[in-house]
Amino acid sequence: MDREALLDLFRRSGALLEGHFRLSSGLHSPGYLQCALVLQHPEHAATLGAALAGRARALRPTTVLSPALGGLIIGHEVARGLGVRAIFVEREDGVFILRRGFTLSESERVLVVEDVVTTGGSTRETMQAARAAGAQVVGAASIVDRSGGAARTVLGVPLFSLFEMSLPTYEPASCPLCTRGIPVAKPGSRPVAASEGQGG
Repeated sequence: MDREALLDLFRRSGALLEGHFRLSSGLHSPGYLQCALVLQHPEHAATLGAALAGRARALRPTTVLSPALGGLIIGHEVARGLGVRAIFVEREDGVFILRRGFTLSESERVLVVEDVVTTGGSTRETMQAARAAGAQVVGAASIVDRSGGAARTVLGVPLFSLFEMSLPTYEPASCPLCTRGIPVAKPGSRPVAASEGQGG
């Protein structure tokens, strides 16, 4: 699927939202990509997962690792496309860790998979969890790269995405949407206290 076909899929699924949003990165934005609305359809999830698997195959990953909750479905489908296992990390006391009996070994080549990358924060935290377990992180992948290419530099590993999308982002203190009094929504998967800057 090319970029326009992917954007059309998001629009038809109601996944391209407009308004005033707090992203999991802490930034505010007038646009939000709610990948869960696309991934709720198994045929779309399978198509997107197979496409990402094709792009990352040359890295020869042996395990796909995703952050809960947003990366679970796409991580599973990428792993299916690669013929490897899919596991995930969850937050405990604010830190991503392996739970539920999941383990990683030094011989494993980990591909970190998310739905959307904005600042790369969640991906970096997931990579840290993999490295803390002794595994080698060989790359990262996401359906959408909202970073304008910046995440590639921040992550320090190859990053594969199906398309890039530049939506404006603002620090909460200088957000023009806040200045105009437009109510802010937090559509992502990570709960954030009202006193915090929230992001996706």
